[in-house]
Amino acid sequence: MHPDHDYSQFLDEGRFMIQRCLDSGRHLFYPRVAEPGSGSTRLEWVEPSGLGVVYSVTVIHVKPPAAPYNVVLVDLDEGPRMMSRVDGIPAQDVRIGLRVRAQVIREADGPLVVFEPATEAQP
Repeated sequence: MHPDHDYSQFLDEGRFMIQRCLDSGRHLFYPRVAEPGSGSTRLEWVEPSGLGVVYSVTVIHVKPPAAPYNVVLVDLDEGPRMMSRVDGIPAQDVRIGLRVRAQVIREADGPLVVFEPATEAQP
């Protein structure tokens, strides 16, 4: 069992996947070999809704001409909290409580999960 490798492979395929414990039903992130607390190793990969809420945000101001960027903690609807960033709006407009949706993008270092503001029109 190599959960980091599996997670990276899903991202390479353009898929955002997290784990769920078959015993407790709890969702987990970051990929693990056992559920924290119970130690259960009965984990499966599932596709989350991708929806969440910004729990915390920091805006990083870098030397011009580089634009500021944000670092966020997002509480996924399924329960886990993950660190990422919100794209699609200016960094300084990201607020705690903002409803967001995950997407897998590809950058020079490879694929990663980022968030964008969720709209009512999205399924």
